[in-house]
Amino acid sequence: MQARTPGHFLPHLQGLRAIAVLLVVVYHFWPGRLQGGYIGVDVFFVISGFLITGQLARELEKTGRIGLPGFYAKRVRRLLPAAVTVLIFSALATLFILPLSSLGENLREILASTFYVENWALAANSVDYLAAANEATLVQHYWSLSLEEQFYLIWPLMLLGASWLAVKYWSGKRWNALFAVVVAVSILSLAFSIIYTQTNAAQAYFVTFTRMWEFGAGAVLALLPRLRPTKAWLSNLLGYGGIAIVLGCGYFYDKSTPFPGSAAILPVIGTMAIILASHREHWYDAGRVLSVRPVSFIGDISYSLYLWHWPLIVIAPFVPGWGLSTINRLVLFVLCFVIAWLTKRFIEDPTRAWKPLVRRKPRFTFVSMLAAMAVVSLVVGVTSVVQQPKYDAAAAELRSTLETMPDCFGAASGPTDGLGPKDRCGNLELESGIIPSPGFGNADRPQHPDCLVTLNDSTLTSCEFGDTTSDSAPRVAIIGDSHAYSLLDPIIQLAEKNGWHLTTYLKGACPWSTTPIAGGDAFAASCADWRSKLEAQLAAVAPYDVIFTAALSDHTVEFDSDEARATTAGFVEAWSPQLNQGTPVVTLVDNPSWETDPNKCLRISDVADCTESIKEGLGQFDGLAAASYELQAEQKDVTLLDFTQTYCDSSKCFPVIGGANVYRDQDHLTRTFAFTLAPFIESAIVAALGRSSVR
Repeated sequence: MQARTPGHFLPHLQGLRAIAVLLVVVYHFWPGRLQGGYIGVDVFFVISGFLITGQLARELEKTGRIGLPGFYAKRVRRLLPAAVTVLIFSALATLFILPLSSLGENLREILASTFYVENWALAANSVDYLAAANEATLVQHYWSLSLEEQFYLIWPLMLLGASWLAVKYWSGKRWNALFAVVVAVSILSLAFSIIYTQTNAAQAYFVTFTRMWEFGAGAVLALLPRLRPTKAWLSNLLGYGGIAIVLGCGYFYDKSTPFPGSAAILPVIGTMAIILASHREHWYDAGRVLSVRPVSFIGDISYSLYLWHWPLIVIAPFVPGWGLSTINRLVLFVLCFVIAWLTKRFIEDPTRAWKPLVRRKPRFTFVSMLAAMAVVSLVVGVTSVVQQPKYDAAAAELRSTLETMPDCFGAASGPTDGLGPKDRCGNLELESGIIPSPGFGNADRPQHPDCLVTLNDSTLTSCEFGDTTSDSAPRVAIIGDSHAYSLLDPIIQLAEKNGWHLTTYLKGACPWSTTPIAGGDAFAASCADWRSKLEAQLAAVAPYDVIFTAALSDHTVEFDSDEARATTAGFVEAWSPQLNQGTPVVTLVDNPSWETDPNKCLRISDVADCTESIKEGLGQFDGLAAASYELQAEQKDVTLLDFTQTYCDSSKCFPVIGGANVYRDQDHLTRTFAFTLAPFIESAIVAALGRSSVR
């Protein structure tokens, strides 16, 4: 095998690491400012493919073999100490700081991250990493570390296999075999990534096989050192051009960009160009600029910085007196760098060079690895033992409250009429607490997740409740997005109480409308497909006696704008076929939305300090209301329920109403509060059934 591998150390790669980690960190701190910063992870993948393949190829060239135990032991000593430190910190934060509602998800994902399968855990749960992070766990970012560890496990075996093939069938031409295998695997992975991203983007984001080609792109550069330019001008053209491409993708990409898929090609090419730009003779050379001390320092601490920044962001809103105001964000941003440096200085570097491990056989490193994983598992177990009874008690309190609803609880307290959020009905017992507690509000969800279609799934899933056997039972349907889903459980209870036959058609973020979803991405296509199936289904079945619908309202839309008119027209067009055949429609003005989950504020502040202005909460325009008024003007049977005066007074909206915690995140109602709306929804549906001309 000829010497075709690059030098061992390229200083400008530390600058490339700095770019990658800053993209990710800034994206997480200020997602609205750098919406495509998630591509920093892809930069890391290309770097890893380049460095690891170069290391393994040099060993193959020198010895004809790869010492797998030694290779894996070095990876363990390099990566595990800092990772375990942050995992233990995260488990302790779950025990002492975070709300009870996050207990199960955090502990499950800490364990998944400990054993480097977090990416598969997120893929199995169809987590949308690029969506709003209201329910993100402390270690969700470990998905990339898990995927990288899987690469470290697979890649040496693949190269050994290629070397064996070369000796067996290729006249010992190892380089040819290595290059052919790397290129073939990369092409297959890229093709799979493009196809899978189009069909299931949420899972494609995490699974190993959609990312393997990015490591392969770096591997190609390691196997073709002759690609490195000898002319300084070409090196700078590649270097600065690559930087522009990577930063441009970070700025112009956003959560609607189908990713990874073909969209990942551009940042990967930019990263490859930067890797090739190693000239450092002049101060203005890209390789020199990327090697200056402040930049290389960030590259040096990039691993620890990546590990620490995310859990600190998640924890911050729950620390009394802290939150995430602009100043606090800046302070926390700087603090992340300090903690990352301390971790590298006192944990990463000492452990990597610790003589009792370095000088002994790899098995001692592996025993230490298992011991560290056991410690994390032990802390997780202790946290579960301590917190699970509290979680169960909070759940029992909710069940008891719903079984015997207090007087004036929640929406039963009535319109505000200028009064405060708790004293409108005079039930003093409701003054002493909040149900569910702010620490448990996020867990108070509907109980039928199988009835809600999410992400890029366009399957028209329907569930049946109530009287499903009698032909004479009134047929009621609930159609809409996750805001309609938030009201599902009380409507199921009403169906069982009143003998209705209830059918559900629910898809997250996809309201019953004909207005296309903005973005034109895979989700928008899935929503359009789901709506088409819904329209065909409604046309094929007998008309429903009543249809109830609800949807998230975009409170940023200005009244009487083109967007407002298009939104209104979409609802009118979707509902009209059912109205024209005599099916009444019952809907409601959407609840206020909050800038951030009000439970975070309620855990550390008084209710009076956690209100939101009505202008921010409700905005100027509600599409469901506008469509209802337009159809009512045409003498169509549309009932509009408006709880605005329950949620808000003339100037502000409340997170707690009649002792009930209203929100489980920034815009979805708690299951408990949804039940307090049931009597009003029941009256509207019963009245509509009396007017229905379908039966």
